[in-house]
Parts: sequence; structure tokens; C-alpha cells
Amino acid sequence: MKRLFDILVAAPLAILLAPVLLAVALAVRWTSPGPALFRTQRVGRNNQLFTMYKFRTMRTDTPQVATHLLENPAQFLSPVGGFLRRTSLDELPQVFNVLRGDMSLVGPRPALFNQHDLVTLRTERGVHELVPGITGWAQINGRDELAIPDKVALDEEYLRRRGLVFDLQILFLTAWKAVHGSGVSH
Repeated sequence: MKRLFDILVAAPLAILLAPVLLAVALAVRWTSPGPALFRTQRVGRNNQLFTMYKFRTMRTDTPQVATHLLENPAQFLSPVGGFLRRTSLDELPQVFNVLRGDMSLVGPRPALFNQHDLVTLRTERGVHELVPGITGWAQINGRDELAIPDKVALDEEYLRRRGLVFDLQILFLTAWKAVHGSGVSH
């Protein structure tokens, strides 16, 4: 049921968002050298790696670590990167990850391939069995401000409460937060 919901929402969304996707891609290319899309290895369901797509918000020489681990993340932002992150427009290409089945609309955010502490804790709590999402319960309850144990606790709560109504609530709250740009620290 969840996979069907993802396809029924993501397919028309990809078509409707095509002009926005093009505009953002052009803005990224015009304001900084390098590709518009950023491909990153992320940890998916059952800790399997997959390639996740985002619009590039950082310079091409940025180390591949979680943004909060950078000493001064702002120095690596592209000219439009801060805006794309605040509005979550950088996440839009993940609609194609949803169509491929690598991701769901709602689930725990996929960990970076080198976030061993997060992956270990999620595995201990059974969260690794979920398909990662574009948005999730942890994202609307703190996003970048959450410590890893708090993030995993919210992911575990999602594991217990998941269902269509809860997913719809999370999607609504995500849209609300994206419009207001809250919860993004980098």
C-alpha cells in the first residue's frame, strides 16, 4: 500500500515540478561551477547503499561528511545553496529516488555512508528495516538541530506509529516547515 501511494503521488509530482526542477538546476549551474545534481551514497533499507540525488548546494571541493561535521559549513555553500536548503528545494530530485523504489515519500532520512554511529543505532532499534524517506518524523521535529540519539528515538517512534494517516500528517507538516524554512541550521 505504501509503495503504491508513493508512486501515485511521486509520478504526477515529478511532472508538475518539472519547471521548478529545471529552474533550480539552471540557478545552480549559473551561480557556481560544477554539476547541478549532487549524487551521494546513502544507507537505505536493510543498510544497503544506494545513490541519492539532490541539487548541489555546496562547492564541488566540499568534504563528503555530514554538514554539521564541517568546521565552518557556510564557507562551502554555493551562492544559492543556503536558499535551496532553507526551502528544501535541494531535496526535489529525490522524487526520482522514490519512483525507483530506493526511497519513500516518508520514512527516516537516509544516513550518509560514513555515519556509522547513526546506522549502528538505527540497526539496534530496527529502524534499518524501513525504506528511507524524503521527509520523516525526525525532520519535522528538529531536522538539523537533533542529536543522533534523539533523531533515532523519533525514527523509532515512526516505526511504531507508521501508517497512511501518520504519513499524510508528516507530509503536511513538512510542507508547512519548508514554506517557513524552519529547522535548517546550515
